[in-house]
Amino acid sequence: MQIWVDADACPGVIKEIIYRAAERRQIQTTLVANQMLRTPPSKFIRAIQVAHGFDVADAHIVAQVAAGDLVVTADIPLAALVIERGAHALNPRGEMYTTATIRERLTMRNFMDELRSAGIETGGPSAFSQADRQAFANQLDRFLAQIPVA
Repeated sequence: MQIWVDADACPGVIKEIIYRAAERRQIQTTLVANQMLRTPPSKFIRAIQVAHGFDVADAHIVAQVAAGDLVVTADIPLAALVIERGAHALNPRGEMYTTATIRERLTMRNFMDELRSAGIETGGPSAFSQADRQAFANQLDRFLAQIPVA
């Protein structure tokens, strides 16, 4: 099992939580982004820079992810693809996507896209909060507690 991070839009505080968990549990963790990322020196943490372009990082993650891996992403279509491959998807706000919830999230995302395409102002997500950070940390801990220690 390894952790993959859709790192371009992942908040820095979430990356820090992931770094600490990777070290503590000795889990290979890969951040994938269109830009160069700094990561702490670690044999468990690495960053991969992919070419710029729409969904290039997502495509890389989908090509590399294996069943049982964890992907940290707010990208709902990416979450749906990794779930199809037998991996797990966790939102930086602490929501674990499942086969039961991902269809609903995709439908809502597509509906909101249609509204925006029609010129309707839909607003964006709320500001990232301390509660979001705590929810992510708790959900990550619960998930990792199910994985045997390396």
